[in-house]
Amino acid sequence: MGSKGLRRLSADDVGVRRTRQRAAILGALGGCVDFVSARELHALLTSSGATIGLTTVYRALHDLECAELVDVVRDDPGGRYYRQRPAAGHRHYLICRCCGLSRPVDAEVVERWAERIATDSGFTDVEHTLELSGICADCLPAASNGEPPCRRPVPGS
Repeated sequence: MGSKGLRRLSADDVGVRRTRQRAAILGALGGCVDFVSARELHALLTSSGATIGLTTVYRALHDLECAELVDVVRDDPGGRYYRQRPAAGHRHYLICRCCGLSRPVDAEVVERWAERIATDSGFTDVEHTLELSGICADCLPAASNGEPPCRRPVPGS
């Protein structure tokens, strides 16, 4: 079960072939509170005894993203961070640029706007990306003092 009693989607739910590696990745992502990079996820998996290559992690994350089983956000330099999608549907997050803390946001107005733009322009199958970032209250003092951005340790590492 995901947060608030919602059942997390599995590879079987969306017709993605279930492999040992994808199961391990989804299991590890399910234990992460916030977004993690592929490298952080790989380190978490190998530290727990899994035998999996970094290339396999990247490939599996790509497949899981295409199957809409993970949410993906990008940081300023273009790095990608992953989080298991808690339920069906597209979500948006507000993410701390310092520590990576993430919070889902109600973006219904954005979804309605995107639908209206699609209808008004005659486009179909319109997709959008919305990245919201800021500095969380815990990181604000350090950020205000000009300290370098931190990254919260990955759970289990």
